[in-house]
Amino acid sequence: MNVGDEASRSFWMETAPTIEAPPLAADAGCDVVVVGSGIAGLSTAYELARSDRHVIVVDRGRIGRGMTARTTAHLATELDDLYSELIRVRGEEEARLYYDSQVAAVNRIEAICRNEGIDADFARVDGYLVPAEDSHRADLEQEYEACRSIGVDLEWADRVPMPGPGSGPVLRFPNQGRFHPGKYLAGLARAITACGGRLHSDTAYLGQKEIDGGVEIETEAGHRIQAAAAVFATNSPANDKVAIHTKQLPNRTYVIAGRVPKGTVPDVLLWDTLDPYHYVRIQPLGDAEDLLIVGGEDHRSGEANDMEERFARLEAWTRKHYPGFRGTGYRWSGQVLEPVDFMPFSGRNPGNPNIYIHTGDSGQGITNGVAGSLTILPAILGEDCRYAPVLDPARKPAALAALAEFVKGQAGAVKNFAEYIRPGEVSSADELAPGEGAVIREGLSKIAAYKAEDGTVIRRSAVCTHMGCLVHWNRFEKCWDCPCHGSQFSPDGQVLNAPALKPLAPNDRS
Repeated sequence: MNVGDEASRSFWMETAPTIEAPPLAADAGCDVVVVGSGIAGLSTAYELARSDRHVIVVDRGRIGRGMTARTTAHLATELDDLYSELIRVRGEEEARLYYDSQVAAVNRIEAICRNEGIDADFARVDGYLVPAEDSHRADLEQEYEACRSIGVDLEWADRVPMPGPGSGPVLRFPNQGRFHPGKYLAGLARAITACGGRLHSDTAYLGQKEIDGGVEIETEAGHRIQAAAAVFATNSPANDKVAIHTKQLPNRTYVIAGRVPKGTVPDVLLWDTLDPYHYVRIQPLGDAEDLLIVGGEDHRSGEANDMEERFARLEAWTRKHYPGFRGTGYRWSGQVLEPVDFMPFSGRNPGNPNIYIHTGDSGQGITNGVAGSLTILPAILGEDCRYAPVLDPARKPAALAALAEFVKGQAGAVKNFAEYIRPGEVSSADELAPGEGAVIREGLSKIAAYKAEDGTVIRRSAVCTHMGCLVHWNRFEKCWDCPCHGSQFSPDGQVLNAPALKPLAPNDRS
């Protein structure tokens, strides 16, 4: 199981080719083992396989059905946290290198689609940053100057070429992109296997140790993989308890998608300046219709349960700005990890010479994942990469703003631990409606109780098996979310998403 087994189904899940991959059935050896089969994992595996490295990819669920299948697949060199903020935190030189990594990522996706014959609906499109309020126009002026200072390709436009969001001026970012992430991952999977790589679904990572200059990976079924190096690309890192988790925060984001008449919404990317911001694109469907995809309404994972209200606000915003919107046909959510200094972590894991990670994608998941593959590949090959110092997972928060985000994140964990002494959300499972869950207090224990549709009550410990935070029920995805580091569990406590590796513990009365 992985997050593909949560309740919602994205458009990409419904329309992507199935990637056939059997579970690992015996011990194995390879040059590099990759844990995680999203955009970062499969992109890294592809680059390694093309460099004549024998690669094995494992995922706890189906291949390509993790968080990448829950994105909106904006291929953007524009930064959702704004380059003006990145320059303030990291300086112009590092911001320039980060921008270059994003340009390289979009270029690499385009080249792979061409070279491997992957029909993933890739197209170059413009992107627009739009002020949501008149008071935000000064922010665009500041962003324009910041982008010009580091060489970002952008210009002013009179207005965004869409039927709803405001008049100009707006910022236009040319040569952005969009594609179908599920089709792209299926193409990468084919290319990896054609180079001799192996893919194994339903193969949960359980632990690792470094041996004889290499790494041994243990799986939940007991099979082991010995490799010269391991790469962890699991949304939130599965291999680490502390080092990276204190430098990023897990957020939930929400998406709706519905049909519009062909050509009524131009084929561009759009972001506004609200906090949280809206993000928009289309996906071509055929001769008569396009799919309009709108996201937003983010919040800290596990710290809100008003999803219906959030979806209602997204739909109201969409209908206001896009009168041709024919109603919501898809609703889904995903999790993004927000790094304290706005850039992902890609490279050698702190303290482990043969282990590499990619995480911290923020709102740039696709481009950051590909940029991560272009950073990790040369590191494994013993070559230099100009992005490596900027994306180094061992880096420390470099400015007061980043330190403030760090403190904010730790305050969330402290607040969570304080829940141990508070009452439960309900007094007993009798108060639960079928299909709902809540945390109950029984003596000194907190119980994650779920009532199935047939009335059966499933009781598990509410203590996350990663670092001991208390999980919260997610009534939209029908899962348990950990607000501290992003672990997710099924209603019966099985792991859906790292960093937790073990299920929620059974309760004595289960």
